[in-house]
Amino acid sequence: MDHLDGCARLMIVSDLDNTMVDHHDPENLSLLRFNALWESEYRRDSLLVFSTGRSPTLYKQLRKEKPMLTPDITIMSVGTEITYGESMVPDDGWEHYLNQKWDRNIVVEEASKYPQLSFQSSTEQRAHKVSFYVQKGQAEEVMKSLSERLVKHGLDVKIIYSGGMDLDLLPQGAGKGQALAYLLRKFKSDGKPPINTLVCGDSGNDAELFSIPEVHGVMVSNAQEELLQWHAQNAKNNPKIIHATERCAAGIIQAIGHFNLGPNTSPRDTADLSSCKVDIFSPGHEVVVFYILYERWRRAEVGNDELTIQNMKNICHPSGILVHPSGVECSLHECIDAFAPCYGDKQGKQFRVWVDRVSSSQIGSDAWLVKFDKWELSDEGRQCCLTTVLLNLKPDTPQGFALVHFHQTWLDGYAGSDQRLWIF
Repeated sequence: MDHLDGCARLMIVSDLDNTMVDHHDPENLSLLRFNALWESEYRRDSLLVFSTGRSPTLYKQLRKEKPMLTPDITIMSVGTEITYGESMVPDDGWEHYLNQKWDRNIVVEEASKYPQLSFQSSTEQRAHKVSFYVQKGQAEEVMKSLSERLVKHGLDVKIIYSGGMDLDLLPQGAGKGQALAYLLRKFKSDGKPPINTLVCGDSGNDAELFSIPEVHGVMVSNAQEELLQWHAQNAKNNPKIIHATERCAAGIIQAIGHFNLGPNTSPRDTADLSSCKVDIFSPGHEVVVFYILYERWRRAEVGNDELTIQNMKNICHPSGILVHPSGVECSLHECIDAFAPCYGDKQGKQFRVWVDRVSSSQIGSDAWLVKFDKWELSDEGRQCCLTTVLLNLKPDTPQGFALVHFHQTWLDGYAGSDQRLWIF
């Protein structure tokens, strides 16, 4: 979060499974639409928070399966763990807070007396979370009885039932909503409360998020019955919570527009990328648009004409250089000439390109340094490069800027198997 000098313009707090990530969308189109919108419009001055019931192990597994962005903050294990940044530094203050009136050994001992409960995998058992599976028809009775037993031990335990099968036992102070409230208090004490906060969810363990008074909320169109029921009973007349008509990440984009929280047109929704402009020059926006055009060219989703190639050359400085991740150096114009014959080479195949962690800094009156992770997903797997681009503002050029220098380095573990196929 060090990239923010002041208050976040927008903080999005989103569940992952069936909210940000649509498991019924094999092309991941809604997620990629959100990615492009976030990196082009919001990354520089906003905060992205993933709030998931998944443990760190399953969260990292999902990140390997889906084209997800790197969040600024991760809330995991149903609000019992808060970490910061890509390195996922834990919040020690939150851990200390959760230790109050919590004894994990007693919780496990009492819950084990119920044959209706079966332990989830060992990865899902955490310091402040004990997780079980239970059949839908047995959940209510077990929750009532178990709660009474734990109270007799002097413990203050929260029981959350979600997804029609998952039952989680947590400290009373834990949960997605409590974790968010903790973060908002922390930002306020630092003098940096977010200007707007949007919470997003689909299931029962997301309900707490919508209970925070100062937030906007969106239940995605595919929200489960348990969350819709909670809304009907507790927040039916709250104009700050909507039920989207779009699924998953598309519903989040819809909510940004509904509440007028900022731009909600993803560059991926623009057919003619040459008309995809912003009022104020944004290096992040230009990088996102460049790689969407790159993807569309290789998927044959734009016309095969000289104009597209010429437009790409127009945004490259005549003496611009690209340092390939293999270490080979070549001119940008030569790279574009080599790129031209690749038209349609990924047509009908799995091929997607996205950028993550876009950051930029002005290093001169007309020069910007932009850093980001550039990902490619294809039938051969995933590749990623840590990329640095030098941009110069050039008012006399059609786009108003020129790419001067690219430098790419393979991300450890994600080098291309055939490095000749990596072009930009």
